[in-house]
Amino acid sequence: MATSIDETKLKDLLKSAVAEVLEERREFVEEIIEEAMEDVALARAIDEGVGNDAVSREEVFTALNA
Repeated sequence: MATSIDETKLKDLLKSAVAEVLEERREFVEEIIEEAMEDVALARAIDEGVGNDAVSREEVFTALNA
């Protein structure tokens, strides 16, 4: 015997489940978003640096320590 569920009810259940997860696991969701934003920023920095001249290791550490 197959159980059938209409599409609207399934959609409502899914929305409810996602909302509940977002509320209960807010910190987890924030961490995921922060990591995604960091990944995007790193990718942009890499793309921007591809066309520039190379710098020495010392120059990098001097800039980081400033």
